[in-house]
Amino acid sequence: MTDLSEELRLPVACPDCGSHLFKVSQVHNPDDRVFCTSCRRYLCLYHEAQEILRLGPCSEREALIEKVVNRPAK
Repeated sequence: MTDLSEELRLPVACPDCGSHLFKVSQVHNPDDRVFCTSCRRYLCLYHEAQEILRLGPCSEREALIEKVVNRPAK
């Protein structure tokens, strides 16, 4: 079975485990749920994750990490 999800790094950490990596559907519907990759805790909806990314990270270090992790696959 094919996994129809992809990883996304957000500037906010998972409240349970502290991970910044989250799974999202490749479809990117606004109402898709976003889950922590490590502990599978629900974080938010996809449109809310997009808003978090739009607001940006709180530090230059976080910005560089997100730029690398979230770049589109070639």
